[in-house]
Amino acid sequence: MGIRLLYTHGWVGPRLALPPFGKLLRSPALKADADALLFSAKTFAAAMLAYYIALRIGLPRPSWAIITAYLVSQTSAGASLSRGVYRLAGTLVGAAATVAIIPTFVGEPIVCSLVLACWIGFCLFLSLLDRTPRAYAFVLSSYTASLIGFPGIAEPEAIFDTALVRVQEIGLGVLCAVLIHRFVLPRPMTGQFVGKVAATLRDARRLAGDALRGAPDRQQRADWHRLALDLLALNGLATHLPYDPVIARPRGETLRRLHDRLARLLPLATEIEERLAATNDCEALADLLHDIACWINAVPSADADATAVHLIDRAHLARMAAYADQALGCPPLTGNLAGHLAELVGLLHDCDLLGRDVANDRPARDRMELFWRKRATGYVHHRDPGMAARAAAGATIGILAGCLLWIWSAWPDGGLAVSVLGVTCALFGNVDGPAPNVRKYMLGSLYGVAISLAYSFIVLPRVTDFPTLVAVLAPAFLWGGSLQARPATAYMALGITLTIPILSGLGARYAGDFAVALNSGVALFVATGFGAASMTLLQTVPADTTIDRLLWLSRRDVARRALGRGPGEAGWTSLMIDRTALLLPRLALSKRPRSDTLDQMVRHLRIGHAATGLRCALGAASGAIDQQARQVLGKLAEELANGRDLNAGAAAELDQRIETLMTLAITDTSEGGLRLLDALFDLRHALASAAAADPERAP
Repeated sequence: MGIRLLYTHGWVGPRLALPPFGKLLRSPALKADADALLFSAKTFAAAMLAYYIALRIGLPRPSWAIITAYLVSQTSAGASLSRGVYRLAGTLVGAAATVAIIPTFVGEPIVCSLVLACWIGFCLFLSLLDRTPRAYAFVLSSYTASLIGFPGIAEPEAIFDTALVRVQEIGLGVLCAVLIHRFVLPRPMTGQFVGKVAATLRDARRLAGDALRGAPDRQQRADWHRLALDLLALNGLATHLPYDPVIARPRGETLRRLHDRLARLLPLATEIEERLAATNDCEALADLLHDIACWINAVPSADADATAVHLIDRAHLARMAAYADQALGCPPLTGNLAGHLAELVGLLHDCDLLGRDVANDRPARDRMELFWRKRATGYVHHRDPGMAARAAAGATIGILAGCLLWIWSAWPDGGLAVSVLGVTCALFGNVDGPAPNVRKYMLGSLYGVAISLAYSFIVLPRVTDFPTLVAVLAPAFLWGGSLQARPATAYMALGITLTIPILSGLGARYAGDFAVALNSGVALFVATGFGAASMTLLQTVPADTTIDRLLWLSRRDVARRALGRGPGEAGWTSLMIDRTALLLPRLALSKRPRSDTLDQMVRHLRIGHAATGLRCALGAASGAIDQQARQVLGKLAEELANGRDLNAGAAAELDQRIETLMTLAITDTSEGGLRLLDALFDLRHALASAAAADPERAP
């Protein structure tokens, strides 16, 4: 009563002012903690169920069922099922490969070690090329061979039984994890995906609105990069959608169409912003620009759909008028700008319709009339066989070096150490700098070893039944599971949840041996330490090296597009956006200017798009224009061949040739002639932006 009076009269002040309870419950931090605890509880239940069944059916290493339950479990039901499927498939392939390798090279431990190391490297190579969640199957194929194969070199006659038991244990762990996450308080991914689509569409409209009003470059770059990362995140989530436990889920064709339109929006917004700056606020398009901006800021609806159709028609009429009559007080570039505005409204209109389809709006699907009718491509991943082969070769050499040290030293626990080394190279070899992640894993393993020793020789000898065992294991595993649900501590959690089941000796009966546990812990740390050192020497790629290679490959691909090679328009745009998404985390580790480097990638995207547009428009051009345009494209390809930049002389020559072509093409008012003129405008401005960004190369 006294506290309430003091608070009412304001004498206590803000120190007793508490946030509303509802707002506290909705706080992101509290929600993340609650989600992590729920995930941890469900994963622990799955692990204990797998452990109990493994004990009941008499599997010799039930601890592997526990480990599998933790490795398979994800925060959503769909992701858990897909990961379980990939893990089971990878385990089967890896076990079959091991059974084929070990008996074939029995009696030749060095040759056998070399073949196993090559298999692990080959699987790592395939996983690096895949770059989707499906790559987990290749990872499992590699480290299953490591876990079964290297210890099996000493006992080749038992390799088939070992592989069979391992498949059974892992299959049991997968089954229990999938069942628990699918039927016990399931978290479908479809709802999360639909919410991410809605947020991405808002980001797309923000990008378009900022381009129209001429927002500062910093803001437009932030919009661009946010949308590029949105597309990468949507692609990762979409991979798990077929496994989600829901009746209605977005169609694959719809998702590919939506991605293509959002991807095209990224370079288009840059084109529009640049044209607006070049036309100096031409009055001829002022009303159209104002109405498009109002439409972008409005809430999508059926009325907004009708407005979009009207705006597109107005933009097309403005384009025709600007090209047909240059006495409007605006340069011919106004026609190019009007055409891009029509495309912008059409893309956003299509995105609205497709977004409603994703949200399972059946009426929207029935009346969907899309403006962009090109074939859907979907997300295209950048794949670099050269860099993947480099990482795979580094892993192979590192594992083979560990095998030679084991054979030379005759270390009794060397087989375990090398198997852990192979797992380390397979699990962490998919990034440029794996050592930091290995160190986090080692820290978790340190916690895991300490907890395992306490369990093995203090707690477990006093446990006499399974319910008590579950109760005493709960604190450590619930803690590890909650860490696993948080990306920042996932690698540390991996070290905890992989170490405790093995070193604690969770078998059918207690069989604690301090010497064995200590030697196994030493082997674990020796292997991970050796793995961190070998990966630092053989698999680490400096961020600047990767950035330079991505830019080099982009310039080379622009040259190929100028010659009519490479993927289609949508595929090219998606590929360059994926490369941009790959640049972003690496630029955080580099000292080079972030904005300049990303702008280079955008310019390469624009030049490649314009070169393809020019080549596609040549069919309707006259003979003289056709010949000169092909010479321009040939010169562009020649200068950019082998990943070289344009020099000042080449840039000046190309600009002069394009200007001459535009003078010839502007007299042709047919649709084919206008397409050619649009392509010439796009190519000239893309090349001019590259020259302006590098004054030393500018003519």
